[in-house]
Amino acid sequence: MRSYEKSRQLYERACKSMAGGVSSHFRMSGAPHPLFFEKGVGARIYDVDGNEYLDFTLSQGPLILGHSNPDVLQKVSEEMNLGQLYAGQHELELELAEKLQSLIPCAELIRFSNSGSESVQAALRLARSFTGRKKYVKFEGQYHGWFDNVLISQHPTRATAGDSRSPNKVLETGGQLPGVLEDIIVLPWNDLDAVERAFAESASEIAAVITEPVMCNNGCIEPLPGYLKGLREICDKYDSILIFDEIITGFRLGLGGAQEFYGVIPDLATFGKAMASGFPVSFLAGKRHVMEYVANGTVMHAGTYNSNNPSIAAAAATIAILESNDGEIYKHIHALGQQLQQGLRRIAENAGQDILISGPGQMTHMAFSSVTKLVNYRDCLESDNAKYGVFAKEMLDRGVRLIGRGIWYISAAHTAADIEEAIDVAAEVLHAMKNHEASKFSITAV
Repeated sequence: MRSYEKSRQLYERACKSMAGGVSSHFRMSGAPHPLFFEKGVGARIYDVDGNEYLDFTLSQGPLILGHSNPDVLQKVSEEMNLGQLYAGQHELELELAEKLQSLIPCAELIRFSNSGSESVQAALRLARSFTGRKKYVKFEGQYHGWFDNVLISQHPTRATAGDSRSPNKVLETGGQLPGVLEDIIVLPWNDLDAVERAFAESASEIAAVITEPVMCNNGCIEPLPGYLKGLREICDKYDSILIFDEIITGFRLGLGGAQEFYGVIPDLATFGKAMASGFPVSFLAGKRHVMEYVANGTVMHAGTYNSNNPSIAAAAATIAILESNDGEIYKHIHALGQQLQQGLRRIAENAGQDILISGPGQMTHMAFSSVTKLVNYRDCLESDNAKYGVFAKEMLDRGVRLIGRGIWYISAAHTAADIEEAIDVAAEVLHAMKNHEASKFSITAV
């Protein structure tokens, strides 16, 4: 039996000085409580109680090279020895921008920020200014940051979601002003007819369509064949801006992001996470004729910490590694993803458990569900999230760390042996859950 006693003590102490004992809403959940960690190396992470975990959270996705990649840390150290923040330009920033411009199809011009939420806000502001319109379309179940105007219908219940053809616009947190709902249109994902209907009714008001190219934050749902192309055609037809939120898919599906992976080029796109191995950096990329509104100052975009030296160094080093050996890392990660997906399906069948595996492999989603395919957010509501919570806790107690919402991330540091280890542990857990379902999953690791 693992002990979490030191983590428990630190968490209780943290609750006296930090709101909820954490620094992000998404760290509040945890079993048996939020854990405190002291180091990460490769595909492993270690908590303050000395427990070792095979890590598939990868800090919610950024650690595509694994924990503490030595080449990244060396580059960051070199740059920090020269300076941390200049409130001015530096050459490495320019070199990184040129590299991104060469890799990403829509990146005719870019602007650096620090977080995905910031870059999304810049994209929406730019779209409104460029089109002279104020509304935008987002899709039910998709996440575009925690700011008031985008944290809408990200995780509605069946009761609050309303009609699937015309979903309700649901606020997600206390303190959001209802007025933000006036400028948003919420639609079901993977339904081009719904998008066409919305534009037929309100085209003169719609500045942009924003979408995760893969719905990573709920179900890791891929676009149906032709869906992204259809969005591109509708936006062109009505002179609206197409925005890809590639904070997760960027540099995880490939160096050119989902837009290269699926062959559809948006007008604007936001990137972050996997580009910098855990350092805080994001950027807005876009076609020149749109980005000129930022370039000439018509649209304000600023930030004291934008393009800070350590984060730019981390991004430059990470991308250089991802580019090396003709992108061999991506083949490695995808192969491990396929190995994981096939293994999870096999052991679930052997254990008599109904699970659904989705996602392209570089990221994988697992759910307890009898649904055969996830197409949109409503399909995710058929999943037994409580049961997955038990599964994740039991995996943690056996040394495999997962994200509670079902998504598994794989890094270049993972090996085929790591994947087999995770599959073996999952098999043990699934069988134990099956054997103890009558007692409400009151099981513990042995």
